Amino acid sequence: MINSFIIANNMQPSLTANQKRIESIDILRGIVMVIMALDHVRDFFHVTANTDDPLNLATTTPILFFTRWVTNFCAPVFVFLSGTSIYLQSLRKTKKELSSFLIKRGLWLIFAEWIIIAMAWTFNPAYPLIPFGVIWAIGICMLILGVATWLPFKALLTIGILIVSCHNLLDIPEAAPNFKAGFWWDLLHHGFFVTYEFAPHHFALLVYPFLPWLGLMLLGYCSGVFFTPIFSPAQRQKILARIGVGLIFLFVIVRLVNVYGDPVAWSSQGNGLLTFLSFMKVHKYPPSLMYICITMGPALLLLSLLEHFKNRFTDSMVVFGRTAFFYYILHLYLIHLLAVIFFFARGHIMQQALDAEKTVPFRFVLPGEGFGLAWVYVVWAALIMALYPLCKWYDRYKTNHKEKWWLSYL
Repeated sequence: MINSFIIANNMQPSLTANQKRIESIDILRGIVMVIMALDHVRDFFHVTANTDDPLNLATTTPILFFTRWVTNFCAPVFVFLSGTSIYLQSLRKTKKELSSFLIKRGLWLIFAEWIIIAMAWTFNPAYPLIPFGVIWAIGICMLILGVATWLPFKALLTIGILIVSCHNLLDIPEAAPNFKAGFWWDLLHHGFFVTYEFAPHHFALLVYPFLPWLGLMLLGYCSGVFFTPIFSPAQRQKILARIGVGLIFLFVIVRLVNVYGDPVAWSSQGNGLLTFLSFMKVHKYPPSLMYICITMGPALLLLSLLEHFKNRFTDSMVVFGRTAFFYYILHLYLIHLLAVIFFFARGHIMQQALDAEKTVPFRFVLPGEGFGLAWVYVVWAALIMALYPLCKWYDRYKTNHKEKWWLSYL
């Protein structure tokens, strides 16, 4: 399989300006964007969102566990497909143009995370928290890839495989009783909701250590070769399906051994269902090898099938997939705005929102207050329906204004 990557790249594929866009990438990206919104709605509206972990086997329910677990697909698929899209861009740009674009877009995404998205999460113009979330992780990975793109294809593929398969070796020193991670180690691999004060009452909130995400983006970049004219749709679908099945098989075998691939071993529970949930509970921050296998395996399998489908659902997902960054920003602001409306509708006052910030970083959300899971799904469905016409308008605007350079950054 590795030889397929290298041989195809050595054939120097290229895309013509009128080549039809492969919609399966946009469909899958759109699907994970829609699923992602479910988790963010839960963050703001579920009654236990800020008091308990939905993956806590001692307190969760199967539906709550699944509601959180299914959103594990979102970040890895989005990062991987970002790499794939970058490879396809590399066929239209010179290395210098691509490098320049990736560096500028990476810096823009980091700025957007710290300013635009930070405000969406907190609704606090004082910016007490600067998040290092998924958009930051994509931004720093693009920035690094903007430099690394000058390396040979084989080197990028090798680095990607080594990072994804071997980064869990860092779990060994991290598990030592006296281990203390500093800022740079936390930023690279260990930090999850760790705060570092960089100014009085202002904190950097580390959420997405970026090293494993960089490896995944590199693999997505190298997989872009399968979407070039060198491979027929049938060949591409067969290769993606085989890789997907292989990753699922690898997950089952390595997870059963229970020695490597995830910093938290699974264990037998009180019944078979809980034991299965323990087996499936994999580490996201940072994404372990097992996490990547069980998310990217089914995702690649689905990607191999999506080219066979064309219906109203896939047409809708294409819209979300083509406007992913616009959608991401918009959905956060809209969810938080809905939370504000519900906050005041319950009779709360502004002082209560300010007092709650001591325990919850989101303004207008009180710990232990919210709705049941059924209402979370209702709000989620309403949110997606409200976002669709806005994203469709933006998709049409982008299509009709390709001469506007700044649209490539959104």
